[in-house]
Amino acid sequence: MSSTPRFPRPLRPGDRIGVTSPSAGVAGAATQRIEFCVDWLRQRGYDVVVGECMDGTGLTSAPAEQRAAELTRMLADPDIHCVVPPWGGETAIDLVDLIDYDALAGAEPTWLVGYSDLSTVLLPITTRLGWATLHGDNLADTPYAVPDGLLHWLDLASGDGPFVQRDSGVVTDWWRFEEDPRATEWKQVGTSRWEVEGGGSLDVSGRLIGGCTETIGHLAGTPYGDVRAWAETLDGPTVVYLESCEEDAVNTCRFLHAMRLAGWFDRAEALLVGSTRAPDHPDLKQREAVLDAVGRLDLPIVWDLEIGHVPPHLPLVNGALARVVVDGDVREITQTLA
Repeated sequence: MSSTPRFPRPLRPGDRIGVTSPSAGVAGAATQRIEFCVDWLRQRGYDVVVGECMDGTGLTSAPAEQRAAELTRMLADPDIHCVVPPWGGETAIDLVDLIDYDALAGAEPTWLVGYSDLSTVLLPITTRLGWATLHGDNLADTPYAVPDGLLHWLDLASGDGPFVQRDSGVVTDWWRFEEDPRATEWKQVGTSRWEVEGGGSLDVSGRLIGGCTETIGHLAGTPYGDVRAWAETLDGPTVVYLESCEEDAVNTCRFLHAMRLAGWFDRAEALLVGSTRAPDHPDLKQREAVLDAVGRLDLPIVWDLEIGHVPPHLPLVNGALARVVVDGDVREITQTLA
């Protein structure tokens, strides 16, 4: 039996957005930034509610059971139409088996938005529940203006699509909270272009799935990261996207081999790889790590998309039907939420 992912309804003015920290909380100079981001959403007509799991004095915002319960409650609440964390963290993996999937299965889908450690939660919400999830800015980055070619995550969450995004051509960076907690313009620090491995062109389509390599890589081979089983329910292929935050190339290589062995790429038409500042190993570069694990699959690879820890951010919807075209001066991805 094939299935189509379930898409949350588009956000509307006046809708309620829940803020909770499934991983790291908020403290110190970051507090002023998050307060500004909440106000930024409210000024755009959204009713923002902030949960109790926001404490930033430790590794996580609260015990795993409490974080899972608050996330489940927000996602199941019919009055909340979107949930977004302040940012990622380190150990969201500790709550993936504590989420009440049975309760959520009986609820209407809610947008869950974010990246980095939140990828660890986005993945099972899509693969186990069939809900589309949105790999885009966390709350702390939400006020940043979007460069030409890209869309804001709110554009995807509030629109009907199709959504076309093109290579922005820029590499940016954040303003430190101590410098400007109200920043809305990225620092431009360089240029970049999407590139097909080996040259040539590419035109592929499939359902999107992916996230941060060093967080979701630990889910490969578990019931919470069974991409192969999820892909087998689809009527068509997948397009996998991955990005690395900070692990050196050897660990990137290990994660990707684990994903390969768990069947993550069995139905993939292409692999999209985000730009990274993660370090190379003396004997292995980041690109070589990807090729070591995936190169043997004869799978097209597109490098340097804006999909992770090197901003700006190109939001992708897990479960969306995507067409990726890289041909001459055309570098674009079109997402259809159907």
